[in-house]
Amino acid sequence: MIQNRSQWGTRFGFILAATGSAIGLGNIWRFPYTTGENGGAAFVLIYILCVILIGIPVLIAELTLGRYTQRNPVGAIKAITPRGLWKILGYLGVIAGIAILSYYSVVAGWTIGYIFKTAFHETTNFGAFVANPINEIFYFIIFLSLTMFVVLGGVKSGIERWSKILMPLLFIILFGLIIYALTLPKASEGIKFYLQPDFSKINGRTILAALGQAFFSLSLGMGAMITYGSYISRNTNLISSATIVAFSDTLIAIMAGLVIFPALFAAGMEPAQGPSLVFNVLPTIFSQMPGGTIVGMFFFILLAIAALTSSISLLEVGVAWAVDELKFSRKNATIFLTLIALILGIPSALSQGYSKFLSEMNLFNKTGFLDIMDFLFGSFALTFGGFLLSIFIGWKWGAKNALDEINYGIYKNYEFLKSGWSFLIRFICPIVIFLVLLNIFKIF
Repeated sequence: MIQNRSQWGTRFGFILAATGSAIGLGNIWRFPYTTGENGGAAFVLIYILCVILIGIPVLIAELTLGRYTQRNPVGAIKAITPRGLWKILGYLGVIAGIAILSYYSVVAGWTIGYIFKTAFHETTNFGAFVANPINEIFYFIIFLSLTMFVVLGGVKSGIERWSKILMPLLFIILFGLIIYALTLPKASEGIKFYLQPDFSKINGRTILAALGQAFFSLSLGMGAMITYGSYISRNTNLISSATIVAFSDTLIAIMAGLVIFPALFAAGMEPAQGPSLVFNVLPTIFSQMPGGTIVGMFFFILLAIAALTSSISLLEVGVAWAVDELKFSRKNATIFLTLIALILGIPSALSQGYSKFLSEMNLFNKTGFLDIMDFLFGSFALTFGGFLLSIFIGWKWGAKNALDEINYGIYKNYEFLKSGWSFLIRFICPIVIFLVLLNIFKIF
């Protein structure tokens, strides 16, 4: 065990930080348009079921491994199996975290740009906005710098402290936007589409989309929750903590839909708008609303906060590795890895129309450097990592050993839940995550 290792100041602080890691652009951007493309409320029900059966068991597994070893993903794997190839799984998490941070910060930079774009009634369309290299690089650097600033502060004074500020602010803004959206004309039609299930819409594609969304939404497979788990005290109840984190993450995603769908129906627009929903469709809707400038600004502030709480955990994975394994100081590790993310992110920033070569690059049926990076690291690496982690924890380390660690901090009899977790992590989770992996390659 690492002596004098940083720990969360409180269980509440950890829950807010872990929830912040899970809550990102995927909740407020991807979840609503995925719901729109897959028929609304029926998809939401399947998604919740997937979170319960897959998301929470894997989340518990990662937190348990982190708390037991008190290490970053690389050190955690090495602590269980000092020799062999399993440690590559840990390195995959560190590499994926920095790679995702590089292009995620580009997209997150758009949210900061759109705060000012909305405030000053800038009419440049989205395509022209992201093709401007000055815009792209400037907002990318601002967002990455904010991430670096929080991580430099450390676990308790940086990540936990800012999570206690940002997460309540996110809830307040989102709640205010919901109240506003529900007052719009035709808002009830949007709510009906969103919350009244149409089970005829459920098919194999719907289930696979829900599985993928549930897995990606919780920041699983890249070692973030192993890292955050390594800062947990042993008297923390991992089962209830993981459940609260997953519930909060799901609640934010569902709440985001209560803003977006009433707004879409009020404007007479199609729910299945795809990824362009946030940056193309919603600004148009806001511009037509009474008080739309203020509403639009708060919406993009909401997006920026959600993105920041996730990017912090992406950087922290690499920083924990450099501090634990390479004996870097936190300051040097944070600055060094931020610079790597900056260098890696510039091609993504320039691949939105400015550079023809980077914009038209085609690989794995993905066009553009940013989309290729997202496929390689945001889709494949995370899913492959989650698949291997479920096998490693369920079989290599062993569900029984993991349960011994889970028992610390639990003062009630959860035998039914624990036996259910053991079965899910050993048999169901690997199979289901493998199906998600196949779906990424369009096998189905």
